[in-house]
Amino acid sequence: MLKQAFAWTFLAAGLALAQPVLAQGKDTLTVDLPNDAATLDPHIQWDTDSYTIYRNVFDNLVTRDPSGKIVPQIAMAWRYRDDTTLEFDIREGVKFHDGSPLTPADVAFSINRIINPALKSPQLSQFDQIVSAEALGGKVVMKTKSPYPALMAQLVKLSIVPKAVVESVGDQQFNLKPVGSGPYRVDAWQKGVQTTLQANEAYWAGKPPFRTVVFRVVPDVATRVADLRTGRADIVRQLGPDEAAALKKEQQLRVLASPTERIGYMFVNAQAGPTADVRVRRAIAHSIDKKTLIDALLQGYGNPVNIVLTPANFGYDADVQGYPYDLAKAKALVKEAGAEGATLSFLTSPAYDRRVVEALQQMVQEAGLKVEIVALDHPTFLRRRQGRPDEAGSLSLGRWSCACQDADGVIFPLFRTGSIWAKYSNAAFDDAVDSARKVLDEKTRLDLYRNAFRILKDDVPGIGIYQDYAIYGARKEVQWQPTPNEAFFVMDMKWVQ
Repeated sequence: MLKQAFAWTFLAAGLALAQPVLAQGKDTLTVDLPNDAATLDPHIQWDTDSYTIYRNVFDNLVTRDPSGKIVPQIAMAWRYRDDTTLEFDIREGVKFHDGSPLTPADVAFSINRIINPALKSPQLSQFDQIVSAEALGGKVVMKTKSPYPALMAQLVKLSIVPKAVVESVGDQQFNLKPVGSGPYRVDAWQKGVQTTLQANEAYWAGKPPFRTVVFRVVPDVATRVADLRTGRADIVRQLGPDEAAALKKEQQLRVLASPTERIGYMFVNAQAGPTADVRVRRAIAHSIDKKTLIDALLQGYGNPVNIVLTPANFGYDADVQGYPYDLAKAKALVKEAGAEGATLSFLTSPAYDRRVVEALQQMVQEAGLKVEIVALDHPTFLRRRQGRPDEAGSLSLGRWSCACQDADGVIFPLFRTGSIWAKYSNAAFDDAVDSARKVLDEKTRLDLYRNAFRILKDDVPGIGIYQDYAIYGARKEVQWQPTPNEAFFVMDMKWVQ
């Protein structure tokens, strides 16, 4: 039992709801993304381009303020009844885009939907400690399997969907025509081209800053930069360090960058192909020259790490050592495994810097392995990466963020046996991460995560490379500051002359 009940109570006035003023003649914000949304149903997919769009269509149960503090959104206040029962007071007066009221029943439905294994949500592992949610009057009561210290951090990502609409049209149709309660509604989704949002003038938190927001699919970074220079785009996502350096010299443009909780890492398939041999996986780890990679290609927009976690997350342990760059050792391990000349498939998509992918390809090849890059569109990349071990490729570059700033949201979904992302299984690792999500004492959790990272070091199902930066280019008139959890929330933006 908790020694004392935790309670948070916030008034609506406590939210930072300062409303930007629409600049005369600037009704539309145009955003260039490297990829199309994989889905607009917030319970189905968790990737940055999808989230960048649908975060503006749906309200979440709770959110974070610019300082990173968890604050109200649809939940006005919350309190623990006991170690495994959490009660939420639900905001009144919120309406979905179809005019129907958002109720506690919709909140309970949203929670129960995302934890339903039949939905097959890639986010399931981040919510699977929740047993149930029930609407009781103006409240929602949530129960967990055990005390779960990362619960509120995970609930920051839980979007609220309308029960009646989802049940009426079904999951597939809801993804095509989603209905939320957020500041923008979906006007049109031209797959592979663009998504257009229109302002929800009746939004409970105030008038949105732009009448229209257009998210354009522009895979080529040079084209995104050209769009920014010519004014075809107001803000572009995922610039490379070279592009950022060039834009800094231009008076009409700005570079907006922030170190994030996102980890740049290499996925190594431990269950299929040549990398099923741990000696090959260790050889790959020894072949990666992180310093050269970061200095030559990232130009300071990256901090080296030894584990698959960043210092922005609870559970980071600087004392767990990685594999030092040692090409001779890498070659010896490949030879010992009898894997000289073995072919590894390296899956990638436009979401990842091709130069970094090719640099990693070259490094691994120098250890005596052959690496073939397999370029896919991002939705296909995600399907294969989340699929069977034999279709997930030997390697891929990952840039993972749980938006929860907790190790539970990173190494649990990436490596826990049975996760859609994991191509790896170790009972001792499973026990460590399972235990870490059931105890409230922080020191005990840190000890468990230290043990988990030591196991990952030995088994090498993934290799931590760098703490990622979010880098955006913007017209100088766009006023906005990126956050460590990369929440692209248009309500936080404004246009100034």
